[in-house]
Amino acid sequence: MPEGDKRKRFVTHAGLPIKALYGLGDVSPAAGEEEPGKYPFTRGIHPEMYRRRLWTMRQYSGFGTAGETNQRYRFLLNQGGAGLSVALDLPTQIGIDSDDERAAGEVGKVGVAIDTLADMETLFEGIPLGEISTSFTVNSTAAILYAMYIAVARKQNVPPGDITGTIQNDILKEYVSRGTWIYPPEPSLRLIVDTIEYGAAHTPRFNTISAAGAHFRDAGATAVQEGGFTLADAIVYAERCAARGMNVDTFAPRFSFYFYTHSDFFEEIAKYRAMRRLWARIMHERFGAKDPRSLKFRFGVVCGGSTLTAADPENNIVRVAFQALSSVLGGVQTMFTCAYDEALALPTEESALLALRTQQIIAEETGVAGTADPFGGSYFLENLTDEMEAAMESLIGAVEAEGGMVSCIERGLIQRWISESAYKTQKEIDSGERVVIGVNKHAGEAAESQAIFSVSPHLAEQQLERLKKIKAGRDPARVEAALARLGEAARGTANLMEPIGEAVDSYATVGEISNVLRGVFGEFQEPAGF
Repeated sequence: MPEGDKRKRFVTHAGLPIKALYGLGDVSPAAGEEEPGKYPFTRGIHPEMYRRRLWTMRQYSGFGTAGETNQRYRFLLNQGGAGLSVALDLPTQIGIDSDDERAAGEVGKVGVAIDTLADMETLFEGIPLGEISTSFTVNSTAAILYAMYIAVARKQNVPPGDITGTIQNDILKEYVSRGTWIYPPEPSLRLIVDTIEYGAAHTPRFNTISAAGAHFRDAGATAVQEGGFTLADAIVYAERCAARGMNVDTFAPRFSFYFYTHSDFFEEIAKYRAMRRLWARIMHERFGAKDPRSLKFRFGVVCGGSTLTAADPENNIVRVAFQALSSVLGGVQTMFTCAYDEALALPTEESALLALRTQQIIAEETGVAGTADPFGGSYFLENLTDEMEAAMESLIGAVEAEGGMVSCIERGLIQRWISESAYKTQKEIDSGERVVIGVNKHAGEAAESQAIFSVSPHLAEQQLERLKKIKAGRDPARVEAALARLGEAARGTANLMEPIGEAVDSYATVGEISNVLRGVFGEFQEPAGF
């Protein structure tokens, strides 16, 4: 071992042991012989994968006002982007308006401010919603943003049945790792099932749920925990839909998933192969799904996330490229690549373009898109896929033995397990056992300050003025009546998407709609400790 190498053992980032060499004895006789596009879909959900259609290339973007963000979207689409991924500011995500005193200093800061349908109209002005796919990273207010998107499509004369995209809409992981919750778990789950039920009937090409392991991972979860907890979340959503009386083959085809790809190259490929196989078995054996589409694990990824470093930020270009490559080899359906400067600030137009070009080079120059599952049959990868699957399945069993995901979250168990993993990882980095180039090994001289993107404070002022005008110009009686109908529906058992849609059409604000639901549902209280 080279002098100075502090690794005492060889393991994946999740702690799975790695042997020096793998051979026939490490895999099942049929390893790598499955056909892509067939159950259990280990090698991919389509027979020819990217030969027929590449993954959707998105870039996560949003800042300031809807008008400013619209310009960035047009730029990315003109550069060959195939879809949009909307970053929303914190007030929008937690259901408060830009003119709320609690929003001070946060309006348009980490995403675009959306207060009313007028903002959504501006956000997609000149962008044909019948031709592009849009993803929204939103949870507590997902139903409201979804209703706004449908309303904008109608104004563009695009039938709701033709829109494609995704709302994240995964509240359970918010209680654990991200914190943009509003309501307690039970009414939040009701809202999620409402959107899934409504979507199955009205927007059959739009994903109304994307169980998101990404935020477990950025909170410190291992790859095994990211996969296991995400599938445990998805099981809860599927159970709630079934309890509502929905047929599994009605809702399951529009389930999707969302993850962070980190830097342990083979572990990440194996992670996606293992989850694909596990989900197919769960839907077939536990839920009795018969439609092959219900069994397909469709997922999107972000490359970068918490692996990006502020030290030597140009190193992030390399990290993101390899993470994107492993995502493709893992069979991803949609991907956005972080810009290298996102550890410092929102990306510049130039760095966002470089992130998009990273995907395009992988797709067009490397040759990896020419065949399905190029590493299928690799002794190491097949063995690691089996190990990952077994570890995730064991973790799901542990969660269910503790009463299931909702109970574990309410008691702070998931939070504790992830915090323990995060602490262990940080110790490994601090000791040098886990190498991070530019941070604890091969650290360069401090670089000169580079130009970073900043959001003009004047944009927040513009948003407040815009909101003031919208409120002054709307029909107060219509708004009041729509909000009253929403409150009445929330106190009953009806699906809430129709009354939310009416409130959106009246130009009620995200905060006004959320406050009506707060008044009925209450707010979630975080566990005191874990």
